[in-house]
Amino acid sequence: MRKRRLGRTGLDVSIIGFGAIKLPGVQRDNAVRIINRSLDLGVNFIDTARNYRDSEEKIGLVLKERRSECFIATKTAARDANGLMRDLETSLRNLQTDKIDLYQLHTVSDGDTYRRVMAPGGALEGAKKAKAQGKIDHIGITIHRDLDTMKAAIESGEFETLMVAYSPLDQEGVGEEILPLAKEHDMGVITMKPLSGGLLCLPEHEREKSGKDPIASSSLRFVVSNENVTLAIPGMTNMREVEENASVGDMTRMSEDEAEELLRSVGKLRKEYRYGQVCLRCGYCQPCPQEIDIPTVFRALDMYRSYPENLRHLGLELYASLEVKADACEECEQCMEKCPAGLNIPELLKEVVGIFAEV
Repeated sequence: MRKRRLGRTGLDVSIIGFGAIKLPGVQRDNAVRIINRSLDLGVNFIDTARNYRDSEEKIGLVLKERRSECFIATKTAARDANGLMRDLETSLRNLQTDKIDLYQLHTVSDGDTYRRVMAPGGALEGAKKAKAQGKIDHIGITIHRDLDTMKAAIESGEFETLMVAYSPLDQEGVGEEILPLAKEHDMGVITMKPLSGGLLCLPEHEREKSGKDPIASSSLRFVVSNENVTLAIPGMTNMREVEENASVGDMTRMSEDEAEELLRSVGKLRKEYRYGQVCLRCGYCQPCPQEIDIPTVFRALDMYRSYPENLRHLGLELYASLEVKADACEECEQCMEKCPAGLNIPELLKEVVGIFAEV
């Protein structure tokens, strides 16, 4: 299992961590077994959160015997200092430890929330107090979707780690801009949803045929092959997932040819099994003769369709910000010739025009 320095925390962490978001759905004894197995295989970073229901308690059953073998990260969704301190005390009890290695402000995913946690009396103030008391060693932040908030958190210098969603689909647009910026500021980068919340996994009947999931393994390898990523924390629920994911930890870096082949496989998987035609946002279709930013157009549509009701406006705003809209397409089909997923991009752009015309 290869290790990397988690930014300026100085912690040497395994490039594959244990994501505990799915542990509430795992029976207690099985949870203990798979966590122990991950430690046996060299995983030394476990990530959980206060709102992952009984995840902390299950991890605590392992930590009371093997605390020295791993770094523990947990999170609080509290926005003020007092709430953070209450959450921290609960986490310490549940995890059966006297100190958290990395304590993260959870889902600070818009400007208003960011300003709340950064204000006097906010969650950051509480985290600093807890650090001074020796209850936590390092402070991090997790952010979905909002690239401006990500930039602000990075440039503030207040956080030692950043957790973002990143996968071969790069669904939140962090790959080109946010990850290099975090690396420049010596922040450790923890990637959640490296398998896109399960989208980058074979359907169950296909996994049963082969006994393994090459798409998931390749996708995870793609993520940790990015030099700006410190580690990935896929959610794990059984021994097969633990062993397959851990095996990626000593694989060589993915080549450009292998990455391109993965994108083709992902495109085929999504088209054939369940997701229809979905842009991979690889950028191979660019440049467009009409200067349409095709990946961003489809990203705006995905945001509008998939985000919670109170955040769907972000997709509308992103689309409105584009200088050239989807209706500029002249159906030259040059993009189709270059698309690794074989999408009918002109037809999809027509759909985009229709959808945004109605809102």
